[in-house]
Amino acid sequence: MKEPEKKLVFNTLLKQYAHFGLPTEGIDDKTDFTIHNLRDIHLELPFKSPVFRPNFFSFLFVKDGRGKYTTDNLTFDSSPGTIYFTNPGHYKSHEWFEIGEVYLITLSESFLKENVHPDIFEEFPFLLAETVHPRVLSPDAFFKFEQLYLQINKEYLSKSPYRNRLIGNLFVVLLLKIKEYFWKDYNPIYEGNRSSQIVKTFKRTLEQHYRDLSNGKIHQVFRVQDYADEQNLHPNYLSNVIKSKTGKPIGTWIAEKTIAEAKSLLQNSSTSIKEIAFILGFSESSHFSNYFKKYTDTSPVLYRKQHSTITS
Repeated sequence: MKEPEKKLVFNTLLKQYAHFGLPTEGIDDKTDFTIHNLRDIHLELPFKSPVFRPNFFSFLFVKDGRGKYTTDNLTFDSSPGTIYFTNPGHYKSHEWFEIGEVYLITLSESFLKENVHPDIFEEFPFLLAETVHPRVLSPDAFFKFEQLYLQINKEYLSKSPYRNRLIGNLFVVLLLKIKEYFWKDYNPIYEGNRSSQIVKTFKRTLEQHYRDLSNGKIHQVFRVQDYADEQNLHPNYLSNVIKSKTGKPIGTWIAEKTIAEAKSLLQNSSTSIKEIAFILGFSESSHFSNYFKKYTDTSPVLYRKQHSTITS
């Protein structure tokens, strides 16, 4: 019997490129943000990737290039003037035939919340869209985006101690431009069919729930049953919809959100690790430490030591 094809899952662009055998010299492994011209990566064309699932956000700006990309079961062309983005959880593949200037930005949810906007999905709900169709802009319209991503690239390459904050502020402008040009009338709830609405509601509930936990508004961590109850669904049905529509089990969504919130609290607050464990629903700080290390390969203590923005 033929074994099923193994799907590749990557938490960082660095790991993705390393697996594909692509150059990684220009990628900073100390931050959850990258930007570069794909011309510097894809030295041999044509290039076709295997199917993979990234757990980070991607924004692509095609000034001069030609290729194709697939998100889940939808395939789109990449041509001059194309702008598109994808969010975590989708199965993707791409191929390139020509590359002149094609800039790719990738960033994690943690980076978005820490450096762009603390309520990122409330301010920019289109980021939760399941599949966003690309847009092809006129040269004049595209030029406005080019100015922004080139300035972001300049800051990314700088040695400024305020680099992430500068990138975050520029990225706010970039998202506002995307909102202006693409999603002026976007409705984050309406998505055409029942399953899409279920996924949208789950993602928004998940985001709001962890925001309330971090703010101390509530103290009870939701389980799958609670997310199902929010939509009057059987938990098995909700789990099946989330898995089939996003390619990721609901438990993985919850785990990744827990880790994202834990990282944010460890990095940006003086809250004790014991209290963080309690906030995120762990009865013992040792359980939280083991959980955190399982998903990050480091302990909460070491992560805070390496990433804390709080000065003594």
